[in-house]
Amino acid sequence: MSRSHTDVAEAMRDEACPVTEVLDRVAGKWSIGILTAAAHGPVRFTELERAINGISRRMLTLNLRRLERDGLLVRTVHPTVPPKVEYSLAPMARELHASLAGLVGWAERHRSAVIEARAAYDTAAKQGPDAG
Repeated sequence: MSRSHTDVAEAMRDEACPVTEVLDRVAGKWSIGILTAAAHGPVRFTELERAINGISRRMLTLNLRRLERDGLLVRTVHPTVPPKVEYSLAPMARELHASLAGLVGWAERHRSAVIEARAAYDTAAKQGPDAG
């Protein structure tokens, strides 16, 4: 591989890695659900737990910490007994929510088409390589 090709590949990798890391974080399995649920105003841990099907308490806790660390969620602890903790979207997450809402809407609109395409693909694959 030539030196110029290597330089280009390294520059692309260096530029793409941070973007990929951010996209992996916000598009993660649970992040979209958390951010969507928190978009409706301050939300408590148990409300998030009920709103997000299949998430464990541990996974919710880990994702809340990551999203807070990334500056997407604001965690507010109210000085009550017991303490009341709420999560809300940070300003940059409010901007992100518009994009996520579009993605979620697209997924809902095209869910049946994706299921049909998978079934057709699987049927063709079972019939052999010449069928496709």
